[in-house]
Amino acid sequence: MARMLYWPLKPLVQCKIVAAPPSQSALGADKPLFYITKVSSASDLATLMRVCRQLGLPAPDDEVQLGSVRLPRTLYLENPKTLSGHQRPSAALQIGQQLLEAHLDHTQDAQLIPVSINWGRAPGKEASVKAIIGEQAAPNWLRKLLIVLISGRHTLVQFSDALSLRDMAGQYGAATDTAHKLLRMARFHFYRQQLAATGPRQPDRAALFNALLGSASVRQAIEEEALQKQMPLTAARQEALLLLEEIAADQRESTVRLGERFLRWLFGKLYTGIQVRNNEQVRELAQRGHEIVYLPCHRSHMDYLLLSYVIYQQGLASPHIAAGINLNFWPIGKAFRRGGAFFIRRSFSGNKLYSTVFREYLTQLFRKGYAVKYYSEGGRSRTGRLLQPKTGMLAMTIQAMLRGIDRPVTIVPVYLGYEHVMEVGTYLRELKGTHKAKESAFGIVKAATKLRNYGFGFVNFGEPLSLNQFLQQQVPDWKTAIDPLEPPRPDWLNPVVSVLAHQVMLRINQSAAVNSVNLLATCILAAPQQVLPKPQLLAQMELYLRLLRDAPYHANVTLAAGSATELLQHAERLQKVQIEQDDFGALVRFAPHDQVLMSYYRSNISHLFMIPAILATALLQQPQTKHALLQLTQQLQPLLEQELFLAPQHLGNYVESLIQFMQQEGLIDCNSQTDRLSVAEPQRAKLELLACLADAVLQRYSMVLQLIRGAEPMERDALEQKAHQLALRLSTLHGLDSPEFHDKRLFVTLINALKDLGYIHADAQYKLQISESFDGLDRQISQLLSATVNASIHQIGSQSA
Repeated sequence: MARMLYWPLKPLVQCKIVAAPPSQSALGADKPLFYITKVSSASDLATLMRVCRQLGLPAPDDEVQLGSVRLPRTLYLENPKTLSGHQRPSAALQIGQQLLEAHLDHTQDAQLIPVSINWGRAPGKEASVKAIIGEQAAPNWLRKLLIVLISGRHTLVQFSDALSLRDMAGQYGAATDTAHKLLRMARFHFYRQQLAATGPRQPDRAALFNALLGSASVRQAIEEEALQKQMPLTAARQEALLLLEEIAADQRESTVRLGERFLRWLFGKLYTGIQVRNNEQVRELAQRGHEIVYLPCHRSHMDYLLLSYVIYQQGLASPHIAAGINLNFWPIGKAFRRGGAFFIRRSFSGNKLYSTVFREYLTQLFRKGYAVKYYSEGGRSRTGRLLQPKTGMLAMTIQAMLRGIDRPVTIVPVYLGYEHVMEVGTYLRELKGTHKAKESAFGIVKAATKLRNYGFGFVNFGEPLSLNQFLQQQVPDWKTAIDPLEPPRPDWLNPVVSVLAHQVMLRINQSAAVNSVNLLATCILAAPQQVLPKPQLLAQMELYLRLLRDAPYHANVTLAAGSATELLQHAERLQKVQIEQDDFGALVRFAPHDQVLMSYYRSNISHLFMIPAILATALLQQPQTKHALLQLTQQLQPLLEQELFLAPQHLGNYVESLIQFMQQEGLIDCNSQTDRLSVAEPQRAKLELLACLADAVLQRYSMVLQLIRGAEPMERDALEQKAHQLALRLSTLHGLDSPEFHDKRLFVTLINALKDLGYIHADAQYKLQISESFDGLDRQISQLLSATVNASIHQIGSQSA
């Protein structure tokens, strides 16, 4: 029957294949391949036949000779029901036992691959028509016909890792109990896969709201609201209901499916390709029943679409997304809400009813098992660097755990990168004080007229962080605070959330993506006139690629594929660079209007080059010992960590590998008698370009330190303001125009870090005072700056005293 349906089903069935297994040639002829699926169905088998042919795998409808027995290649856990509702028992138990028995002599090593075929990705709603006619465990042929007609073009085929039958037989034997265990494992695995792909069933919206309004915490908040505003309880309850209408998502599978089709077309037009890395571990966590919380960095409004699209393409349920209330405008707001967005105000302060309703809604999402995505930075980065995290959503996530979630909760950091960010042209203007334009339908139409090829998009999933294990390490007795009704806010919550937020940001930066544009920006913007001869540029790009490969910051960092020449050609096709030819050769620069904007892309990966740049800066000043260089990085790294979320797994080993790389590249020499490292003069130009990557950071550090030393003690707010004004003045005097000189928050972060690390402290009048360790830091940073900039900083700083 499957062979008869093979061609008739072709126009009705369109498959998305996830996690394809190795080819038969990779497995070898000595490892016969078997499949196990959920149900014996002609349509399932016909679909599997087509997929296996596409992947070059053995046909699932033939038989395999194992020793003296010949067995079907595909095992079915269940037979379909008849129209009358009867169901014949499956032969999977007998075949499974025969497979195990054939491996008792250890001469065979067949591989069993679970294959899940899901017709459609709809989770369904309770008591809906789709729940009645939708996919069931083993539907009869009539219901299966309806399933194929309705959902055939949205079929998800998932291959799992192969199971060695020889290993299983050797460990557990070939008794009936072992075969039963094998089938139970397969059933549970298929259930987890389906739940990870579709998510839990969607509740009725009105019933969900009634349940939320009936919770103890919301009832109490309603009573307090009525008492405070002297209004009837019914009016306060109506206000809470309106807040739920404002907040809650209304996710619909039809919208998600339509959005996936539209985004596939859109991204095909906008991007050369979308590169996804480290996604397998996320799928494994979801299929093991973990509650997944995606925490991406935030660079562009495109983030909302790109990450959700990639998650759905990986065979995982589309998450519920926390979106700023500024995006809730017609018609985008309604489309986002139906795609899974729930809306959040910028501030909760002064509105206890809103915060309680929102927290209860978020708790319900976690309790019901929905994947959730939110941005811990709270807004888009205008400089290209990660922003200091906002901890409100993370705190609510932990508070939801304290209500007694019965699944492990795992945070998945995500690095999002682009070779072109649509909004980058507005970011510098906003940093300079231009009012941020309000999002509107007109703005979308205007942006649509400027669409073009944006190069590659990058989605790198970082190292997952188990929230249960994290809490166990930070607060061993955290489970004593669990209360299903309304747990109190524990004293340890705020400091633990701060540590958690910092860890997440570190893991995001550990998964950075180096691409053609940010690598070119790193090289060209370091040049004095922001222009380089083409041979010198290519040599510098190759040097940086080798540095990131041979002395990696972290294993999760990904590098652009191709040589420096290929990357430059790609950027030229994107119209990111200008190549001018004269009698002496080619010169490469950015267009004049793009020069400042390109610093945004450089900042995406600045943390990867910061410590190498500081080492180069120190070596250019004077010869250094390895010990002195390590001491220098140990002193500056805590400051860099607060601003750049830069924390190598082992700083000493990282610095050693960088020094070794510089020696191998011939950038530095080592005097065998004095054990001092010095610049190899023929390579000085390469080291100077590398050292320039640390200039802006060191200059800002020196500005703040000079203001603290040269002025009368001042409060922190006044220091932040003066540092920002000094940065703008230096930007004018020395041509240091860069987004980070206009971002006041960077100075806020630095001053907080100086205080936390004990370099400064506040007296009884809240004036900032110098601590004993301040002089050493000030002296060290001054020695790393150029004489010209150093003199300007000291002169202006002394004038402000």
